[in-house]
Order: sequence, then C-alpha cells, then structure tokens
Amino acid sequence: MNLILLFVIASIFSTSLLALTLQRLPRVQKTIVFTLTGISGVLAVCVGLITLLTQQNISYEISSTFPNLAWQFRLDPLSSFFLIIIGIVVISMAFYAPGYICTHEKQHSPTTMYFFTGLFIGSMCLVLLAHDLFTFMFSWELMSVSSYFLVIYNHEHAANRRAALIYLLMAQASGLLILFAFSILVNFTNSMSFDVWHSIKFSPGVANLAFFLAFFGFGMKAGVVPLHIWLPKAHPAAPSHISALMSGVMLKVSVYGLLRFAFYLLRDIHWQWGVVALFVGTISALFGILCALMQNDLKKLLAYSSVENIGIIFSAIGLSLIFASTGHNLLAALGLIAALYHCLNHALFKSLLFFGAGAISQYTHGQDLECMGGLIKKMPYTSWCFLIGCISISALPPFNGFISEWLFFQTALQAPILKSEIMRTLIPVAAALIALTTALAATCFVKVYGIAFLGQPRSQYTGQTYGSQLSMKFAMGFLALLCLFFGIFPTFAFSALNVISHQLIGIKLLHTQNWLWLIPISDKTSSYNPLWVSVGIIFIGFISYYLLRVYYGNTKTREIKPWDCGYGAINQRMQYSATAFTMPLRRVFHNFWSLHEKLETTGYSVNYSLQVDDLIRQRIYLPLERFSFTLARFFARLQGGNVRVYLTYMFITLILLLWIIA
Repeated sequence: MNLILLFVIASIFSTSLLALTLQRLPRVQKTIVFTLTGISGVLAVCVGLITLLTQQNISYEISSTFPNLAWQFRLDPLSSFFLIIIGIVVISMAFYAPGYICTHEKQHSPTTMYFFTGLFIGSMCLVLLAHDLFTFMFSWELMSVSSYFLVIYNHEHAANRRAALIYLLMAQASGLLILFAFSILVNFTNSMSFDVWHSIKFSPGVANLAFFLAFFGFGMKAGVVPLHIWLPKAHPAAPSHISALMSGVMLKVSVYGLLRFAFYLLRDIHWQWGVVALFVGTISALFGILCALMQNDLKKLLAYSSVENIGIIFSAIGLSLIFASTGHNLLAALGLIAALYHCLNHALFKSLLFFGAGAISQYTHGQDLECMGGLIKKMPYTSWCFLIGCISISALPPFNGFISEWLFFQTALQAPILKSEIMRTLIPVAAALIALTTALAATCFVKVYGIAFLGQPRSQYTGQTYGSQLSMKFAMGFLALLCLFFGIFPTFAFSALNVISHQLIGIKLLHTQNWLWLIPISDKTSSYNPLWVSVGIIFIGFISYYLLRVYYGNTKTREIKPWDCGYGAINQRMQYSATAFTMPLRRVFHNFWSLHEKLETTGYSVNYSLQVDDLIRQRIYLPLERFSFTLARFFARLQGGNVRVYLTYMFITLILLLWIIA
C-alpha cells in the first residue's frame, strides 16, 4: 500500500514534468497529461477508500540531510476522506479540462497551466499526508504558489493580475499565522512531529493561543468573513476548471488543517473555540449568500456562494467543538459528521456549477447574467446538469446538499441539553440565521437559473456548437449523478464518516437500518429515509401529470401571447433582469453592501446602473490599502541615494540596539 500511495503522488507530479517535456507535441501533451491525471485521481480514491474501510494507517518517512528534519507522511481516516474528495474532483476535471481549454490554447500556451495544475494537485495531496511541521509547511506553500500562477494565467487583464496579487498576499499571511501556531507547539515540545504533539497535553493558555492563530490562518485560506476578500477576486480570474479545484478542493484542505489541528494535535477542546467558530461561520454564511445575491457575474456569484458554504461548514465545526468541550461526545460527533459531509457535498455541486459556468462562458463569451437568457434551448444538457447543481446547493431533497444541512439542524436542535444559558440561546439564533441563509441560497440560484437559462436571449450568442464537447458533458453528468447518489444513499458515506468520528472524538454515531434509514441519534427523536422521500416526490409528480392529462388531456390547447400591458413592441429587454430580481432583498438588506446607484434620464431613454461593493472591503481593506501606500511613500523618502544618510541610519540603529540590550 505504501508503494501505491507513493505512485499516486509521483504520477500527479509527473504530469508537470511531462507537460514541459511534450510541449512541442500539443495533442500528445494534452492527452497524456490529462489521462495520467485522471488515473491518479482514480488511484487516490481507491487508496482513500481502502484506508477508510480497513482502518489501517499508512506511514512513510524519508530521511533528510539536515539534522532533526525528515519528510514524515501518514494517511489516516481523516486525511483519507479528504484524499477521496480530491480524487473525485480531479477525475471530473481530467475529463472537463481538455474540452474547456481548447478555446484558450490560441491565447496562451497551455503548458504553463498543465505544469502548475500538476503541482497544485500534488501539493494538496502532500498537505493531507504531511505528518510533521516541515513537510506540512513546505506542501502548504507549494500549494499557495502553484495556485497563484493558475490564478494569473490570463495575465493580460489588469484585474486578473490584481486578483492574483491579493490572493498571494492573503495566502502568505495565512501561512504566516499557521506557522506561528505551529511554532508555539514546537517551543513547548521541542519537536516538529505531529505524533509528539498528539501525545502531549498543552496548558489552556498555550492551546488557546495556538488554536486561534491556526483558526484564522486556516480560515483565511478557506475564505471566512472577514478574511474572504481574495476569494471573489481569484475564482473569477482563474479558468473554470481551476476555479472548481480551488473552491471544491483547496478550501476543503483548509478545513482539513483546522480539524487536524483542533481535534488531533490539541485534543483538549475548550468551549471558546466552538463559540468563535460558530459565530464566524454563521456570519460568513449569511454575509456570503447576501453578497452572492447581488452579483451579476456568474463566477463571482459562485465564489461568494463558496464563502456561504464554508460558513456552514465552520458553523457545524463550532457545534462539534461546543458539544465536545461539554462532554456530549455523541452530539459532537454529529456536528463533525455534518461538517465532513458538507465538505464532500460542496466539492461535488460547486465543481459542477463551475464546470457549468465554464461551458456557458465558452458559448456566450461572457459571464454577465444580464447578457444571458434562453440558454436552455441552446445548451439543454448543460441546463439540466446546472439545474441539479442549483437544487443541490439550495439544500433541497432528494439531492446531497439537503442531507448535510439537515444533520446540522439536527445537531443545533440538541442545544437545550447544554447547561449554559448563553449556549442554549446562541445556538438556536445561529441555527435560525443558517436557515435564513438556506432560503436566500435557494432564491439566489432561482435567479441564476431563471435569468441564464429561461426567457429570451438578452444578447446574440456567437459561440460555436456546444454539442461537440463530449468530455465536458461527461464531467458534468458524472458530478450530477454523484449529487443525486449521495442525496438518496447517504448511508454509504456514513460508514466512512463514523470511522473519522471515532478517530477524532472516540465515538461512532450514525446508525442505519437496512441501509435506507438515516438515524442520527435515536429513532425516537428523528430519522430520514431519502429513498422514500425520492419515491414520494416522483409519485406526486406522476399523479399531478396524470390528473392533468385526464382532466385536461382532451381540451384544445390555445397558444396566445402574454399580456404586454398594451405595448405591442415587446422585446427581451422587458424581461426581469438579474438586478431587478434581487431589488426587494437589496432594499431590505441594504446595510450589508456599499451601493452606488446612478440614474440618467433623457427625453428618449432612461439609463440605470448599479454598482454593489463588498462592505468589508470598503470599510476595512481599502483604508488599510491607503494606509499601506502612505507608509510606503514615507519610507520611500528615506531612500535618497546618499551614502552618508544611510550610514547615519545604521549608526542610529546600532545605538538603539545597544540601548535595548543594556
């Protein structure tokens, strides 16, 4: 098994080398690179499944020429689960990317993309396998740097270059916070091994300081509010299959890091951790979906939606930490499993939606919802796959998004068992806000699907025939089927999740009866049979259709034009626009955004424009940016080019250091 694991990692990294070697043979290069990438994804899923089912850890160590440094790797149930997530998304990406990048090959050399994609996927796998500080930080930085070059791939646009720079700055700040958190543990134990840290009980002060540094470090890379500023900029800048990798996988690697740090390395959990995670997660979920509602750029909307879903995951982790700190391990396991299952679900439906966005962009040559409409007639297959993604992300049965959010609410409903009055109040409030978030998410994706696929085209499409990209269709269909499968048969995944909850919390939670019933705690409290719910939905739909056919089947159907308010020259501009659809919510929640409306009227026309900006960006990051520029200009004045002045600076610095030492 060790050899198979090494082969998986080696094959992923070898795609980067092959991309450089075969750049003069573009067709062979593309075929070999993505074939090997797909095989690596399949092997990653197989290795992860075997490790989870057998519950046997795989360990490997490579000695280093430096003293006290070694490359330590371990694959355990927690890392296996996230390795499976990476494998599934990589498999679908290997089918999708060849058809997608054919429109980019004339503008940019794909060799750069192939090279850094291999590094990016391989580094994410190494983060999961790393079992010491040196290996983890090396893999983490490789992941950040390689993804930076993928974000800046379309570098001819100034907005993309700026987005990549912001992403790199936030990624480095994230790595610095994580390094500080690890350094505290190193200072306390004089070791960089995860096994040593796992075996030691840290004092509350050390544990709290290390956790909060790690929490905001991993949270920054995951995109929680208010550290999310990079995410809605980087995702639209990157190619769609890279956006799927970043949103579907890279954000989950950050969640993995937080779970590893809190539940495995520190172990002794404090209630403050859960309160902060629940608060940050709830605010992130609500703020993320409100910002998503206001976006007309499809990929930017999906990026803000990722902030929302990461918020739901962090909220579930917060519940797990709260219940674990109070000794309710059964409920802690329920919250943990809700978070893990939502990690899987979000990876599936968000990758599907980004793939759909890429197909739409390829056909329409744009991402603006205001220019779309009627795509269901032009792209019927994509429209159905995208619809499944929209239903899944809206947490509606019988698809997978419903299961994980249902588990979250089942956990939150157990709040009365806690002794703290504050906790018994805080958790229901957070659950109510998450429920509001879910409703707003459904509204958001009704807008997306309705504006993009229904109605009349709002512009003339010049794209090529979409039907030729069979590989893209297969990738989207594969993910759509998985969304349905994990919504109807969630119990197949829960056996693996039980292994992880036993590893981290020491208890197995979920029970099944005949692999159909989902019973989180007890059949006396709540249960869910997704298969019967699915059958019920199909039955109601069939009965409705049958009754309509019986009562109205023989009635002559008349086709008439819709009422046009007495105005005969109706056109596509008189449809609901994306901006108009969200106007009521924009008025209600206007304090969450920075709105700039402009209305110009003439004797012949009325022009209305709206710019919606992130309030946190306006109030926090822009003032910080202006302060940084002011500080930089001040220090620039000190660089006068005079050697005598520089010697004076050195002399003053030396005097200050001597004074401090004395």
